[in-house]
Amino acid sequence: MNEEFEDKVFIKDLVVHTIIGVNAWERVESQPIIINITIFANVTKVGEADSFLPQSIDYALVCEKVQKFAAETSNYKSIEAFADGVAKICIVECNAPKVALSIEKSRALLHASSAGVRITRTKQDYHDTPAGEVKALREFIMRDDVIFVKDLKLNVIIGVYPWEREEKQTVIINLIIYPSTFQQDCFSKPNSFGTIARTISKYIEESNFKTIEALATAVARIAIVECHVEKISVRAEKPGALTFANSAGVEIIKRKSDFHQTQLKQNDSDTPVKIGYNHVVCIALGTNLGNTFDNINQALGALEIKCNCKILDTSFLYETPPMYVTDQPRFLNAMCKIMTDLDPETLLQKLKTIETEMGRFDNPTIRNGPRIIDLDIIFYDDMAYSSPILEIPHPRITEREFVLRPLCDIAKGFEHPKLLRTCGRLLNQLLNSPDYASQANEINKVMFIRKSQWIWKSKTFIMGVLNVTPDSFSDGGLYNTVDKAVAHAEKLIADGADIIDIGGMSTRPDSDDITVEEELSRVLPVIRAIREKGITDIPISIDTYRATVAEKAIECGADFINDVSGGTLDPEMYSVMAKADVPVCLQHMRGTPKIMSTLTNYDDIITDISRELGERVNSALKAGVKRWNIIIDPGIGFAKNYEQNFQILRKLSDIISENSPLRGFPCLVGPSRKKFIGQTIQQAEAQNRVWGTAAACTASIAGGADILRVHDVKQMLDVVKVADKIWRKA
Repeated sequence: MNEEFEDKVFIKDLVVHTIIGVNAWERVESQPIIINITIFANVTKVGEADSFLPQSIDYALVCEKVQKFAAETSNYKSIEAFADGVAKICIVECNAPKVALSIEKSRALLHASSAGVRITRTKQDYHDTPAGEVKALREFIMRDDVIFVKDLKLNVIIGVYPWEREEKQTVIINLIIYPSTFQQDCFSKPNSFGTIARTISKYIEESNFKTIEALATAVARIAIVECHVEKISVRAEKPGALTFANSAGVEIIKRKSDFHQTQLKQNDSDTPVKIGYNHVVCIALGTNLGNTFDNINQALGALEIKCNCKILDTSFLYETPPMYVTDQPRFLNAMCKIMTDLDPETLLQKLKTIETEMGRFDNPTIRNGPRIIDLDIIFYDDMAYSSPILEIPHPRITEREFVLRPLCDIAKGFEHPKLLRTCGRLLNQLLNSPDYASQANEINKVMFIRKSQWIWKSKTFIMGVLNVTPDSFSDGGLYNTVDKAVAHAEKLIADGADIIDIGGMSTRPDSDDITVEEELSRVLPVIRAIREKGITDIPISIDTYRATVAEKAIECGADFINDVSGGTLDPEMYSVMAKADVPVCLQHMRGTPKIMSTLTNYDDIITDISRELGERVNSALKAGVKRWNIIIDPGIGFAKNYEQNFQILRKLSDIISENSPLRGFPCLVGPSRKKFIGQTIQQAEAQNRVWGTAAACTASIAGGADILRVHDVKQMLDVVKVADKIWRKA
């Protein structure tokens, strides 16, 4: 039985300098560490003798040995492991029977005074024990250990009075995080207070609360649901809450069982998956020989068959320069997220089989040389794994932009289990490192359509409008015969269109539906006639919200689905998009064209569009539409009033910003000849709104639009050339 001591010898605020992980500015350098040591011993017995006895604790010796340990051992990845090392010094080398430590990093977080750990250890913790007792011992240790974040300052709207809703106030958060008790080794995967603090800060500062109780509960929920903490104490206080008191607040303790939302791992998807798919894996794909786009698609298809997996998500596609061996063709790179029941090494064997069957090893090349396909396991759950044939996470992630860019598309917030930094932070570190050369590392986001590769941000692409309808607002009845439609398509191409958008049903405000058969009879003959005319290179888009029309149009030679409803008006549309495996445009609209003008009440037009359109993008991804095939459109004129259309043009960049649900997606804007332009320039005739359209197009390019859908291609091509010169890189 352990001997218990009530007396204590303590060392207060011992400052040492050592390297533990990185500091708040991502620099690996020596940092001040504050150590508080409490040693439990029978001080009374020693004091009665009034002499130095062998069983006394020499705090000067403790201090000396801890300082030496910190100076000579500056390679700890986590503060938890460092604390365990200090405890071992106190007990093994200084004969302390029991020790409690507080280890505090004052430079750990930018917006908190400090962060650290508190642990308790006894002699038995470092004594040889029978193998069967090790797990129980470690679990006991972990029950006494906590991680803390001290005085995290956040700025947030909080309060019930009108004046409290006008300006953000400072709140101070103190966290105590209790590690899980089911890990075999409490130091096998250190808890990252940095990630927890960043996740909480981002959410809280973008939200607003009426009470401090609600704020504290939200902090606990984010820590548990998003950061996978088992138990947490949250102390939240408002310094300005009371006139004659320093502060007021609440302190709560919450556990995982208090919140019904559960996620097993930080990179889990909420996509329903087949029972038995227990592991989430990120796999990198790369190719630079043959038809690279076909290689990527073939490999994805083989993954589902050979690896018994479900593909949850895909990144955008990137054309990248070769690395290590530079005298070879540029690569096409992507990332996919899968769920599988295979263990890491079995999965690796399956990936090697796919590479072999696709011909990677038919003509052996030098290491890092050209290849038909390359498949690498980047992450497997949040596991750190090492064997003679496989290391997870992939050991060279941090130096490879061609891996980090697509990885951030599908797992930006995922934390590297060894480096304890998110993928987004790893990419930012690489891009801002002194050795990074942007020109030498030019990476292009690309889309493949028909016989073309579109390089996003290289230019603004023009979609020429071809309405084969009798009642469209601008050109209804002008091209409602096959011959007229084909002739106009040829003119649009000659004027500089990159793609032709063919629509067979008007979607102007208050327009009536037509039957599917009528829509098909209008668009299919035109698509066939264009292809039969020998126009085989230019892509054709089908402008429809009906799955049947989209499917038949693709079969006839169309290459792109442009759905003004974003997939909301036909439950089969997403599955048709996934099966067709062609680029698609998801537009924001509420209701139907008949009633959309009555649905213009928004809390915040930009935020609401981003959220609602983001939900449609997620629905498409869950249905199997590849991320690299998705383009978004804010839907100017669709469930938007006069002023709201201008708000979209003014703040288009916010819709596709880094903080938006639509981050990274190419953007199409279609302001051409629309009513809000006519109202502004007092021009009732749509055909006479060309120069007003030109101004709207210029604003769209300035806001980040990648495609403009226009009627007047020749005139808008001049606008695009000048605007691109102004707003895009030369």
